[in-house]
Amino acid sequence: MAKILIGKYEGSIYEEGDGWTGAISLGFASSGKRKRLKRKGKTKTEVRDKLVSAVKELEAGIKSTAYYTVGDAVEDWLSKGLKGRDAQTVTTNRILAEKHVIPYLGRAKLTELRADDVDEWLDGLTGKLSTRSLQGVHSILKRSIRHAQARDKIARNVAELVTTPRGRAGRPSKALTLAQANAVLEQAESSPLYAYVVLSLMVGIRTEEARALQWAHVIAWDEAKERFRAVSEAGFDHDKFALYVWRSVRTHGDTKTKKSRRTLELPAQAADALRRHHARQAVQRLKAGEVWQDNGLVFCTRAGTALAAGNVRRSFRLITSRAGIGDEWTPRELRHSFVSIMSDSGVPLETIADLVGHAGTAVTEKVYRHQLRPVITKGAETMNTVFGQSKSA
Repeated sequence: MAKILIGKYEGSIYEEGDGWTGAISLGFASSGKRKRLKRKGKTKTEVRDKLVSAVKELEAGIKSTAYYTVGDAVEDWLSKGLKGRDAQTVTTNRILAEKHVIPYLGRAKLTELRADDVDEWLDGLTGKLSTRSLQGVHSILKRSIRHAQARDKIARNVAELVTTPRGRAGRPSKALTLAQANAVLEQAESSPLYAYVVLSLMVGIRTEEARALQWAHVIAWDEAKERFRAVSEAGFDHDKFALYVWRSVRTHGDTKTKKSRRTLELPAQAADALRRHHARQAVQRLKAGEVWQDNGLVFCTRAGTALAAGNVRRSFRLITSRAGIGDEWTPRELRHSFVSIMSDSGVPLETIADLVGHAGTAVTEKVYRHQLRPVITKGAETMNTVFGQSKSA
């Protein structure tokens, strides 16, 4: 047994089992029992280094035990660090954590986690996850350790020192052609999702905005009163309709950005689809009776509750499959299709940005670059035409 002195603490390192154990005395508890801090390792040097680190953390006010793991930190963050977030956000983070963080790093002691460990873990996921998903799981680890830091369980956040690598290429978003859009509309007509599809395709609202839309925000121009009124009061016997796109299924019901709050006039087909949907929902409400929950939602379940995103995706894939274009489409691609059709019809980029609720054209160009008509070729095309004609003359 070798006696040691680390700072003001006395201790010893001794052989135990197949390795070495180090212990330093921290005095006595109020019960009179001796308090000791222990660390184990394969060599005496390794044990001494661990004891030095433990003393530094002790003096810095770190309260983590040698048994507090990365898994413990992640679980603590999931249970305490997501207060106030919507249920879907909590569920998504838990799924990512339980599938990609805890199985790989969960058993590691938090105080022994190194940046190299994080690097190796992320590199091992690059072939499985997209870049966005990699950013998500890396963020979970960083925020979990940050949560532990705030509770004096660790001194520094090694996950913050690592750069998220690029993941596997995801499937790029696509847009319906006009012919495909007509086929989808035809097949959707017999579906409960018909008005949802028409509205998303012809108005370009986000799926999260559609699922949160309320009848109070579907408005008709009342000719007699010369003002817009909610269709729930004014009815559908009018010529002009619009939407207040003011809500989404995000936390607190806000739209994605302030610019996203917009009022959009409805095309005639979209207004007609909503009129028919309103009538069907009234019948549905009567059938449901006391089970019905009146949340004022335009798109809801048979009991009046909010639609789940997963159910909307499944229903939409059935429609696209029946339309003969396959089942690898998502509802958000109706918005991409809206942008594409607007652009192909010669609508200016500035107008499209306003319609989809972007703060400026830069966002529209970045997000929907594959759906926008490539106007940058127009100069060359014009010059080829002009000088080609001149040369032939």
